[in-house]
Formats: sequence, C-alpha cells, structure tokens
Amino acid sequence: MTTADSAPEPILDQTLLAILCCPETKQPVSLVDEALLAKINYAIERGELRNHAGALVKEKLDGGLIRADQRVVYPIRDRIPVMLIDESIPVQHLIASGTSGE
Repeated sequence: MTTADSAPEPILDQTLLAILCCPETKQPVSLVDEALLAKINYAIERGELRNHAGALVKEKLDGGLIRADQRVVYPIRDRIPVMLIDESIPVQHLIASGTSGE
C-alpha cells in the first residue's frame, strides 16, 4: 500500500478551489480549518446558527469555504460547495469568541 492509497481524499479539488470566489464580494475563498469547522458544527448542534437569509442552519457541515475577510463561510455538503449568498453563514462572532465546542 502506498502513501497515496492511505491518504484521505481532500474535501475539495484544488483546481476547483483556485477558481471559486465569493459570489457577493468576489473575494477569494479558502478551506475552513478544523478548529473553526468544529465551532460552526457545535453552534449548529446547539441550534444557534443562522445563515445569511436568517434561516436556522440545521445540517452539520462536511467542510466550508471562508471568505478572505473571515466574515462568511460557504458550506460544503457531500463534497459540493454551496456558493449561494443566502446559504452563506456569518461567522465573525465565532472567530472572535473562544467557544470551542468542547
């Protein structure tokens, strides 16, 4: 078994990541780190997170794409980035807080 066989498959193809941008501001996006993803999913689990449209986010994320200004995350579900403004999740309060979800 080679290292390539045992390595986990990336959540998003790097070629696709390179061409994606925020549909609202056109800022570049990058993958959310594990710490922020844990905070987001903890807030979802507690019923405390709403998307840009104001709807309660009920489904945990597999990953996310964070805008360059660190204010908004676009969810990744089933390895598909959801690049809709209304589905974006404001996260600046999660980044500023020390809530870890532990």
